[in-house]
Amino acid sequence: MSEEGLTNIAKIIEVVGVSNEGWEEAARNALKEASKTLDNITGVEVTNYTASVKDGNILHYKAAVKIAFGLTDR
Repeated sequence: MSEEGLTNIAKIIEVVGVSNEGWEEAARNALKEASKTLDNITGVEVTNYTASVKDGNILHYKAAVKIAFGLTDR
């Protein structure tokens, strides 16, 4: 166990962020929302970019993001 009560184990979840502006903002939105309920986030990996399209225009940018966070001892 480390000084702050963290183990050497991380859990990874995958979330999808959405934006009307672009993929980078979509990834930031994913992290922002995950940060509301997860503590000890240590890293992110963007695994996929997609978009919703209508009439040849992008409506929504989407970024699939893996979020790693350290587990705490209880």
